Amino acid sequence: MTVDPLIIILIVLAVVIFVIIIASIKVVRQSTAVVVERLGKFNRLLNTGIHFVVPFIDRRVGAPISLKEQVADFAPQPVITKDNVTMQIDTVVYYQVTDARLYTYGVENPVRAIENLTATTLRNLVGELELDGTLTSRDTVNSKMRIILDEATDPWGIKINRVELKNILPPKDIQQAMEKQMRAERERRESILKAEGEKRSNILVAEGEKEAMILRAEAKKAAVIAEAEGTATAIKMINEANPNAAYLTLKGYDALKVMADGSATKIIVPSEIQNVTGLLASLKAVVEKEPENKKGN
Repeated sequence: MTVDPLIIILIVLAVVIFVIIIASIKVVRQSTAVVVERLGKFNRLLNTGIHFVVPFIDRRVGAPISLKEQVADFAPQPVITKDNVTMQIDTVVYYQVTDARLYTYGVENPVRAIENLTATTLRNLVGELELDGTLTSRDTVNSKMRIILDEATDPWGIKINRVELKNILPPKDIQQAMEKQMRAERERRESILKAEGEKRSNILVAEGEKEAMILRAEAKKAAVIAEAEGTATAIKMINEANPNAAYLTLKGYDALKVMADGSATKIIVPSEIQNVTGLLASLKAVVEKEPENKKGN
């Protein structure tokens, strides 16, 4: 059984056409872009979706280009500060491709170019700072580097979103000196805090004693006032009661008893003790005789 050559030719043509159709269909994934050249010249940029190209004439340039933000972690670079201290600093760069065409034709090996540009920029910026300034001005260096790198990579279709100095490693002798300085600073702060605590404690104790003395004085004052007010009230009540001679005589005996228990050496008792005037005279005599007795001794 022989096969008609025309049928074979039709089958071959159908297969070729099918292969050509398959080859002309290009599917671009999300967040990627494809650069297409026609006869060696840039033709167009394929974004996300389905596209048709001319087989054997249109050619894709390289792998699909990612449009997502990417991270480049560069190795530590030796950097010399203004005061001649050599440090090792490694950087992390966050970048994003904004123009796939410029990214493809702008520079050869863009990531390598960014790494070298980062190293030279870092040396220039740190070279203007001293050691302490480098350690405390990390945010300033980051922002300056981002601006410089963003301007330099703009013709490459790359946007620098952020630059971070990940590690700053001074020499070992500098690290030891810094550790000693920090230890001395911590000890100084500890001494200051301890002295302030003792001072505060002494102040609180003194304030407590002061308040206690004030309270004792106020209590004593209140007691004296209360006693005086009681005596005044008693005298007032006695006067208002209009006491008779017997009561006054009894009070006179009480007063003589108190004086007799004291340091008086001579007590004159009037013959008419019922007379209050005589009792007062007796008390006056005792008071006048007391200094004379002391002079005689």
